[in-house]
Amino acid sequence: MLSSIVKEHQQQQAVRKEKQEQKRKEAVQAANNLTQALVDHLNVGVAQAYLNQKKLDAEAKQLQTSATNFAKQTQSWLHLVESFSSALKEIGDVENWARSIEGDMRTIATALEYSYKATQESQASTSA
Repeated sequence: MLSSIVKEHQQQQAVRKEKQEQKRKEAVQAANNLTQALVDHLNVGVAQAYLNQKKLDAEAKQLQTSATNFAKQTQSWLHLVESFSSALKEIGDVENWARSIEGDMRTIATALEYSYKATQESQASTSA
């Protein structure tokens, strides 16, 4: 009877060890699953951050290109405005020159007219 009790005790102990081993394996598997889930969750965040960084780099490069093109276009516009301003100054200079010549021509025309009238009057007084 004692041997049967010992056998029964050993069988129960073996069953408990087996259950305990099974529970240990389940706990290890659950810990592995948790670790994998945490790593996957972190990797998603890291991958998203990496993609965002790539997008930011691409947009920064595009912005730099656009800024360079804008600066070139602005320089071109400034050159055109300076050319236009210079042309306007030249037109103003030509206009002043034309007014000056017109004034001189009027003075000459008036002087010639007075001279002609004086000559006519002196001829009329000598012939009369």
